[in-house]
Amino acid sequence: MTTTGASFKVLVVDDSNTIRRSAEIFLKQGGHEVLLADDGFDALAKVNDYHPQLIFCDILMPKLDGYQTVAIIKRNARFADTPVVMLSSKDGVFDKARGRM
Repeated sequence: MTTTGASFKVLVVDDSNTIRRSAEIFLKQGGHEVLLADDGFDALAKVNDYHPQLIFCDILMPKLDGYQTVAIIKRNARFADTPVVMLSSKDGVFDKARGRM
């Protein structure tokens, strides 16, 4: 459990196993329930059953990138207000602006 007592269901979407596992360890230490997805399609397959309260999503992934993945998830009214943190090694102005959409 976190120090505030709040525990969240978190979905981590990243094609890097190292990033996924690191995030999982960190979040579980904070008392959160974590589900991992290794690409956008995997995330879409899991999101409806898991009902995450928070999503961490990599931008650069094969098959379906993070922008597309989040756009599809957000079209579902149940997830329209679910907070999403976009993860990227990119730091361009365009990427920052697009991530805020």
